[in-house]
Amino acid sequence: VGDKVMVLARSGLWQEVVNVPASQTFPMPEGMSFEEAAALLVNYITAYMILFDFGNLRPNQSVLIHMAAGGVGTAAIQLCKTVENVTIFGTASASKHDSLKESGVAHPIDYRTMDYAEEVRKISPKGVDIVLDPLGGSDTSKAFHLLKPMGKLITYGVSNLVTGQKKNLMAMAKTWWNQFSINALQLLHQNKAVCGYHLGYMDEEAELLRSVVAKLVNLYSQGKIKPKIDSVWPFDQVAEAMRQMQEKKNVGKVILVPEAPKEESKKAEN
Repeated sequence: VGDKVMVLARSGLWQEVVNVPASQTFPMPEGMSFEEAAALLVNYITAYMILFDFGNLRPNQSVLIHMAAGGVGTAAIQLCKTVENVTIFGTASASKHDSLKESGVAHPIDYRTMDYAEEVRKISPKGVDIVLDPLGGSDTSKAFHLLKPMGKLITYGVSNLVTGQKKNLMAMAKTWWNQFSINALQLLHQNKAVCGYHLGYMDEEAELLRSVVAKLVNLYSQGKIKPKIDSVWPFDQVAEAMRQMQEKKNVGKVILVPEAPKEESKKAEN
């Protein structure tokens, strides 16, 4: 009672009072703000397990990170920087490239104006060792063909299904139709790996998740990772917060808090 904790839950966190099993709570490290704690678990657990548990990231390898300015993207960049001499390719709109370069992306690519696969090949003709794929559809196929021998593709989302503020059934059908498919015999000939990851279905793996969180807290305490907060919105501005993501304006996490900071408390702090 009274401990400051981070909470993992598949849904139901956009409210003031949350009830979760104790196994889904993790003590916040010293010096961490509540906003950082809200930004840490889902994105950093996902990025860590993709890169290290599935990807087996090692020194001198190369990684392609899609949506590199988003929550998982920024976490993955920071985690890649904890390994020596990892070359990072990152896709994002051009306005975010300076920020990506500052964070450690060697080769930012504007996916809106150029073919990212061609751009990667220009710099690394053999491709890359690891591709993080949150896109789905035909992009998963492009990712697979970008892998070097012994490369790993980890798919963890299908953001191509979401094209704006309203459902676009044609776009959803197209993405579904173009979804990547491969059989075991083809994999055997290719010397490549395809992995699928979904944190929401890891509910029963409490010990595994706890060990990952312990590693992340250690990295945070060493100053090697730090959640990047794009903006903080009160609950009554949730529509504007969603629009910030849908219009792809955010660099880092968009955070919801129960209420806007009171002016009186701000003045008291000053």
